[in-house]
Amino acid sequence: MVSQFNQRDFIEQDPISIPKRFELKQDIEISGLWIALLAWGNRKSILQSGTKLLEWMDQKPYEFIIHHTETDRKPFLKFVHRTFNGEDALYFLEFFQNYYREHSSLESAFTNSALLDEEHVGPSLIRFKANYIKYCNPAKRSLKHIASPESNSKCKRLLMFLRWMVRSDLQGIDFGIWKTIKPSQLLMPLDVHVEKNARKLGMLTRKQSDWKAVLELSANCRKLDPNDPVKYDFALFGLGISEKKKTTTK
Repeated sequence: MVSQFNQRDFIEQDPISIPKRFELKQDIEISGLWIALLAWGNRKSILQSGTKLLEWMDQKPYEFIIHHTETDRKPFLKFVHRTFNGEDALYFLEFFQNYYREHSSLESAFTNSALLDEEHVGPSLIRFKANYIKYCNPAKRSLKHIASPESNSKCKRLLMFLRWMVRSDLQGIDFGIWKTIKPSQLLMPLDVHVEKNARKLGMLTRKQSDWKAVLELSANCRKLDPNDPVKYDFALFGLGISEKKKTTTK
């Protein structure tokens, strides 16, 4: 079932198609994080929003982030994707610019020396939120876009982003450009399709859709493959999409 949906033709209509346009590590990180955090709602709308951001960054995210000025930020004030607005976009630009002027990779925003002893990436998400606050000091309302296990959030979009950056396999959907975090430490991005099918299969029994549900499903996937538990994201998500298409056809 994993191999059925873990195919490169999956990429075209998925948000991962945005960072797939790039080869430079920093370009992949910047476009990948931004599109992952916009990834809720209609997939066509998500891709349109991501494409617009890339146009404003002249299709060179890292170069733009490092060198852009206040004047270059003005178009981003018009940005709107659901609850993500122009003010949020400016905070992201500030975070990226301040962070990349001190660090060569976004990976270090999620990691530290404690990572080796951590069972999963929950603490990495907490570290990232702390770094986001440190490097851009956002307004309280803008922080809602940076989920954290501390608030019992599913953190679906950040977990999806980590899957993209950390996993690698022969099919080449995920990038595998980060080496400090291990695939075995990844947790399942719990979206509506994954959750529905996991419950059908008895892999998820918790009634609430929250961080504890993420840990339960991830633990059950880890029993199937301790080294790469999140590979089952493809099957659980793909089943949901297939069922939706069948229903629409009928």
